[in-house]
Amino acid sequence: MNMLLENLPSIALCIGGWMVLNGLLHDIFVMRSEHGKKYDRELLRLLMDGHILITCGAVQMLVYRGLQAHSAWACLIAGTASISLLIYCAMIFPFLKSLVTIALNIFLLVLLVAQFFFVP
Repeated sequence: MNMLLENLPSIALCIGGWMVLNGLLHDIFVMRSEHGKKYDRELLRLLMDGHILITCGAVQMLVYRGLQAHSAWACLIAGTASISLLIYCAMIFPFLKSLVTIALNIFLLVLLVAQFFFVP
């Protein structure tokens, strides 16, 4: 566990990058699909799904320096982004089982809680 906590900033950076990449790919595929040909509520809803991934992933990446410095604020901000993504995944679970996104964010959240409470 200690090795994982030492690498927490890099882990958060990688998981955040994965979320950003998935959000970008999601938006690209939505725009290239039939949904992207007509500007309506369904298109906006689908694009918002991608933007949630992009925004939360970017936040997880932006706290890199704070996590290196063992800042409590960085843990709280990255944890909030992870919880937001877990809630998002729970809401879309009946339609899309995002198991990798769920697993990565639970993993990051566990590390963030350990960092917040157990590392001085």
